Amino acid sequence: MDQSLALNALAPFVALAKSATSPRAAADLITQATSAQNSYVFAELLQQPNVRSLQGHEQYGGHYELLKCFAWGTWEEYKATSNLPDLTDAQALKLRLLSLLTIASSSSKPSDLTYASLCHHLDLASPIDLEHLVTQAIYSNLLAATLNPAAQTVVITSVSPLRDLAPGSIGSMMAELEAWSSRCEGVLGDLEAEIARVTAEAAKRSAGERKTDRQVRAVTEDDKKGGSSLGGIGGRGGHNARGGRKDYDEDPDDEDGMDVDGGMGAGGGKKRSAGGGGGGFSGLMKGFGSGRSGGR
Repeated sequence: MDQSLALNALAPFVALAKSATSPRAAADLITQATSAQNSYVFAELLQQPNVRSLQGHEQYGGHYELLKCFAWGTWEEYKATSNLPDLTDAQALKLRLLSLLTIASSSSKPSDLTYASLCHHLDLASPIDLEHLVTQAIYSNLLAATLNPAAQTVVITSVSPLRDLAPGSIGSMMAELEAWSSRCEGVLGDLEAEIARVTAEAAKRSAGERKTDRQVRAVTEDDKKGGSSLGGIGGRGGHNARGGRKDYDEDPDDEDGMDVDGGMGAGGGKKRSAGGGGGGFSGLMKGFGSGRSGGR
């Protein structure tokens, strides 16, 4: 519940307190304010002069003490204080709801919110009564909670800031805030140390990756250079072989060899024709035959 809603619910009673000049009228006003719906804060009503005049009053002084219980007290404090007026059903329900808020806000361990513990602090007869009370608090937007009947616990996640500050509570609040600040500083220190560790590991990993990349590039470049050298050697050898074949094909001796056939068929025929031989192969054979005859 928003605190402004509770303040708006109390505003009419604050206005009426200015005209409640008699002790009885002021006491009745306290009963009405503590029974009204959505009125959960009472510090402003306590500060009204006509209400403060009840403090120490022989007949109605208990009403002023009761109003303090509703402002920042609990059910246990009400039961422990003597000479307080009896509560109506609406007042009893509201004081138990306000006491539940105080218990939930001050609990430091889950065992404080067990069914048995809450029934004891709130003077409830059975777990069913406790479940009804917690359900009423949830639907009134006083807190956010979950009932766990199996484990007999109440899991409270948030509490509305509806309790008034008791006199002298500033010192304890300052101590709690300092303790909270110290815990926050410790958590921040741990986070900074963790960030530094993660940053150092990231830098180390990045350096290792860069080194690996350099090594891979170096090996790749060496492989490329080695492949180029082998390709150049093979290219030159192939060129020489082809050149050698080309040179062999174009060897003048081979041309002469070819000219033997040609000479025997043409030039040689002419030479032998001049000497009386025939041209071509037939001329050669005739010349060979003539030579043998002359020899005989």
